[in-house]
Amino acid sequence: MKPTGLYTALITPMTSDGAIDLKAFTTLITQQLDAGVDGLVVCGSTGEGATLSSEEKQSLWSTAVQHIAGRAPVIAGTGSNDTRATIELSRLAKNCGVDGLLLVSPYYNKPPQAGLIAHHRAISEAVDIPQILYNVPGRTASNMLPETQLAIAEMCPNVVATKEASANLEQMSEIIRHAPAHFSLLAGDDSLTLPIIACGGTGVIAVISHYLPKTFGAMVRAALNDDFETARRLHEACMQYYAANFWESNPLPIKYIMHKLGFADLVYRLPLVPPSSATQTRLDGIIASINDNIA
Repeated sequence: MKPTGLYTALITPMTSDGAIDLKAFTTLITQQLDAGVDGLVVCGSTGEGATLSSEEKQSLWSTAVQHIAGRAPVIAGTGSNDTRATIELSRLAKNCGVDGLLLVSPYYNKPPQAGLIAHHRAISEAVDIPQILYNVPGRTASNMLPETQLAIAEMCPNVVATKEASANLEQMSEIIRHAPAHFSLLAGDDSLTLPIIACGGTGVIAVISHYLPKTFGAMVRAALNDDFETARRLHEACMQYYAANFWESNPLPIKYIMHKLGFADLVYRLPLVPPSSATQTRLDGIIASINDNIA
């Protein structure tokens, strides 16, 4: 498995009492598959994975695997700041039938680079399934350096990619330049997808594709096919939406947008709450301009 193209990091719909809404979840999956996305990430940051129980995560993974039925890869977000807990959860995800794992860099502990290598090596050796690193310094308070990511890729053949959300193109270019053949780089910031693919990245794990799956997907495919004239035009069409998804912490805006589009109730898992009224007003203006075929 070498992830390529557009992967959507799915929200987790919830009912008014805070339970997982599996009916809305499968509706969302169908919408994504019909729009032609290349894969789905379940229980990542956008899916509020940090506050879902192990049982809830297994229910979401199993539901996604069964509903997709092999039509696209399912990537399970199983990363945490506890190596043993990550291994246990990753084994459960594998048993649910997922195609790969997304492993966020350990947060809060702030391990040294040697600790990051040891963490990922332990997971790689314990769980024989494709794995994607996830470097997001804005959430973890530490940056996984290029030499660290490359060292992990070299010693762990089942680590097949990195989701890079450092916003550092120089760092990402260094990883792409020296990556072993089995290892690729995916954009972790929607707005940087085009330049990252131009530098040799193979795709993106995105938020915007919840509601612009066709337009954004066409941009990704055009860039991967070296049709940068088309890719630039589609990138420009998406630009007003990139920032909107992060006017407040993800997934606050995207879940509000999907609620207004009829895909989910406006319910979050504490400590997350709905966007402020000012942000909702701004988002309403963005929603009114969406002209993609959502269904």
